[in-house]
Amino acid sequence: MMHQIEDHLVETFVTYSVEVRGRIVIVENVPARVDPQTGERFFSPETVEQLRVLVWSDRQPDHTVETPVFRFAA
Repeated sequence: MMHQIEDHLVETFVTYSVEVRGRIVIVENVPARVDPQTGERFFSPETVEQLRVLVWSDRQPDHTVETPVFRFAA
């Protein structure tokens, strides 16, 4: 579901990923405002704090995924 706000930003839900303690952590359904032209994502301070607490907690994930990893060779 998307809502147009602030002239050009779209309010929607995104998937956020970050590396924590050498592991990739993925958080689904994160509320964000997204610039449809650039893809840049903006999060409210409250959302950023919730993400920080969640990814640094020892909580068990809702599910896990396996993903391929490639080494970039220039």
